[in-house]
This record gives sequence, C-alpha cells and structure tokens, in this order.
Amino acid sequence: MRIPAHSVCTAIRDDIVSGVFERGSRLTEEQLARRYGVSRVPVREALRTLESEGFVTTRRHAGACVAEPTEQEAADLLEVRMLLEPLGAARAAQRRTEAHLKVLRGLVRLGQERARRGQGEDLRSLGGWFHETLAQASGSPGLIALLTQLRHKIVWMYAVEQPAVPVDSWAEHGAIVDAVARGDVERARALTAVHAERAASAHRLRRPERVRTSQHAVNTTSVRH
Repeated sequence: MRIPAHSVCTAIRDDIVSGVFERGSRLTEEQLARRYGVSRVPVREALRTLESEGFVTTRRHAGACVAEPTEQEAADLLEVRMLLEPLGAARAAQRRTEAHLKVLRGLVRLGQERARRGQGEDLRSLGGWFHETLAQASGSPGLIALLTQLRHKIVWMYAVEQPAVPVDSWAEHGAIVDAVARGDVERARALTAVHAERAASAHRLRRPERVRTSQHAVNTTSVRH
C-alpha cells in the first residue's frame, strides 16, 4: 500500500521541529525513505511541501537541507501570529459550533485544574489543543492552515517559559471562550490580542550551534504546542 506523502511530510516535519535533523543538515531522499520505510516518491513530494513551508531549502551541489532561519525571520513569525490569532478568535465568535464550545470549555476546565496543581507539562499540551481548537472554530481552512504552520515553526525556533501565574493565563483562555460563546466578535478579538502579546513575551529564541544570526514512524501523530 502506498504511504501518502502528507504522512511522510508530517513525520519529517516533526523530526525537524524536535531537532532530530539539525538546522543546515542535508536531507537525502534515500536516507529519508530508509528511515520512514517508504519509497522515494512520497519523500520527494514531502520535501517539496516542506520547502514551501520554510522548513527545507535546496542548495546548489547539496540538494535538500534543513533551513536555517535568521533571528529576524523568527521574530516575524511571532508578529504574524499576534495578528492572525485575534482574527481567528473573531471568526470563531461568528462561526463556532456547539461542539467547538464543548471542547474549548472542557480544555479550560482541565487547564485551570492542572494550573492549580502546578502540572506544567500537561499545561503545554492543553494550551496547544486550546489554540488549535480555537483556530478550527474559525471555520476558515486557509486561516487554520496558516496558524497550524506558524505553531510548528514557532515551536521549532523558540523555547517557551511557563507563565509566572498559570491560573491567570487559563483565566484569559476562559474569558476568550466566553466571548466566543456570546458571539462578541470585538471582545474575542481584543482578549486574544492581549493574550497573544503576553504569550509572545515568554518566547526565547533557541540557539543551536548551526543557526545563523545574520539573517520515527510515518504515522506518528503531529505534536501540538
């Protein structure tokens, strides 16, 4: 059975984000096909997709390599996310379904509970699921795809400090859900803008040895952050 290229793409992307493949390292079709147990055809397609997303670059005489983003490129990602997440929340206030609200409220309850208990690692996953669900509630496939790609790239480039008071951060999540549930577009947008700006200040640029300053299994589930 032919393995879909998107599954291979997900596996390679996850390995890039997690640091299995270092920035600047070469990616050969043969190496990747052997690692994931697939033919070279889906690998070739996956590399084209990852190049369009900015995770991979093609160099003369070297072929495909893991990209080496500059500090400015990394900073731009946070700025773009601060613009798009409020838009996503505003759209969600108009288009969310009861199913979306049920999931969002459940995540807020769990997040508040884990925050009170000081379970930091659980909060990272829950926060990722919350923002993924909020994006899905926007009902905009293009916006969802952009936010998903941004999350992957930001996780790749940044380490994130836990909020000093996690309970307050989850109270912000709860307020956003309340605004979305009421269909209050402007409040959902404003609350998410404040939350996104505060979250951005907790990001610290990763500095692998190969980064420039001048500028598994195939079916593994994609990481959420």
